[in-house]
Amino acid sequence: MNFKSPFAAAVCAIGLMVSAGWAKETVTYATSLEPPHLDPTAGAAQAIDAVVHFNIFEGLTRFTPDGAVVPLLAKSWEISEDGLTYTFTLQEGVTFHDGSAMDAADVKFSLDRARAEDSTNAQKALFTAISDVEVTDPQTVVVTLMEPNGSLLFNLAWGDAVIVAEESVEMLKTNPIGTGPYRFNEWIQGDRVELVRNPTYWGEVPPLSAATIKFISDPTAAFAAMMAEDIDAFDNFPAPENVAQFEADPRFQVLVGSTEGETILSINNAQSPFDNPKVREAIAHAIDRHAIIDGAMFGYGTPIGTHFAPHNPAYLDLTGQSDHDPDKARALLAEANLPDGFSTTLHLPPPSYARRGGEIIAAQLAEVGITAEIINVEWAQWLETVFKGKTYGLTIVSHTEPMDIGIYARPGYYFQYDNPDLQGLMNRLNATTDPEKRTEMLQMAQQTIADDYVNGYLFQLAKIGIAKAGLNGTWVNAPTAAIEIGALSWAD
Repeated sequence: MNFKSPFAAAVCAIGLMVSAGWAKETVTYATSLEPPHLDPTAGAAQAIDAVVHFNIFEGLTRFTPDGAVVPLLAKSWEISEDGLTYTFTLQEGVTFHDGSAMDAADVKFSLDRARAEDSTNAQKALFTAISDVEVTDPQTVVVTLMEPNGSLLFNLAWGDAVIVAEESVEMLKTNPIGTGPYRFNEWIQGDRVELVRNPTYWGEVPPLSAATIKFISDPTAAFAAMMAEDIDAFDNFPAPENVAQFEADPRFQVLVGSTEGETILSINNAQSPFDNPKVREAIAHAIDRHAIIDGAMFGYGTPIGTHFAPHNPAYLDLTGQSDHDPDKARALLAEANLPDGFSTTLHLPPPSYARRGGEIIAAQLAEVGITAEIINVEWAQWLETVFKGKTYGLTIVSHTEPMDIGIYARPGYYFQYDNPDLQGLMNRLNATTDPEKRTEMLQMAQQTIADDYVNGYLFQLAKIGIAKAGLNGTWVNAPTAAIEIGALSWAD
């Protein structure tokens, strides 16, 4: 199925006029996962952000490639002494892709929509501290909080917090209209999304006139397409076993960095026997995370023992608390009155870290008496049955949202962990602005979920990027899920 923008005819006309130099004005960028739709404010899939965040849609603030939070649609802001009021001054001359002006009324609409009772925003919790959004004038919006929140500017940089217009909100899933440097042109489902430069962009005009984002999930096909130079770059390359070949080939550059992706064996804490902490602890000791990193990721990945990025200054290394110890795992199962083990399901979404890692984990669990039936699912099915429906036992997924330990304070989240003490701790964290106190609280939270063995913590996903030599501006690290086309350019 194809979704085509009203701008498509103009793009085709441009295509007829280009010369041989066109190849240096465009880019074909591949990624493993195709988004279920193109509205980042109405879906949990990070594949949506990879395509549209910073390209089509923008927020009041944004993440830089090094993880800093800087102004974007908000030119500046002032914070009241009590920390309850944020007054944002907006950039001037910003328009949506349909030509309508972006102003404070759109900001109010977007934030009110995200935090509404019937909101479908996957990260609705990011906005719960907001008590009121007031338009002072077209360029000024005042956000009032219920209590101080040291994470507000950080939260507003997420793809879930982009600014949209009420007039176009119903069509965003198939015809996204934002304020970004690129306009949506066409979505050929199962293959690619095409973008074209926004000629009326309010900010710095991006170097490339157009971009194609292709979806290639199969590692073998990804390798073949890259080697044939059918694509110019690959975000999060799914075949780490082939990296050495690209490193030895002068046609390419290999960019290995970090992501915010805590890759975990998620456990349905509300389902028997996983509601018994001893069973979850047994699973943790049955897992050999080094064997998973070596076998599934060919050595790319940093072991983790809690849900927190190792490159964050507040990180605690708790891997020793869940070291590989099959004998201990069997003993814990016996203590839980499961001396003969039990059977469960292991739902695996498409990424190679899940499919390859799942085979290894199933074998490791079998060694201690746990039979895990592997069920391979596509992303749409995973979102429906696991994330929304919570009808699973175990699953493997990489949580690529930045600083997202707060999900453990949501009892209704898909792994259904309900700890009032942690919920209180996270509420206090949100109301705290002192950096040292925030670090202390973050470390307490890390320790709590490690002590409760909420999930099986595997590794921090490495960012393995492959690009043609001469393509500049590709992100080495990934502080958020995004392929920022506007930062790309070709060397002369």
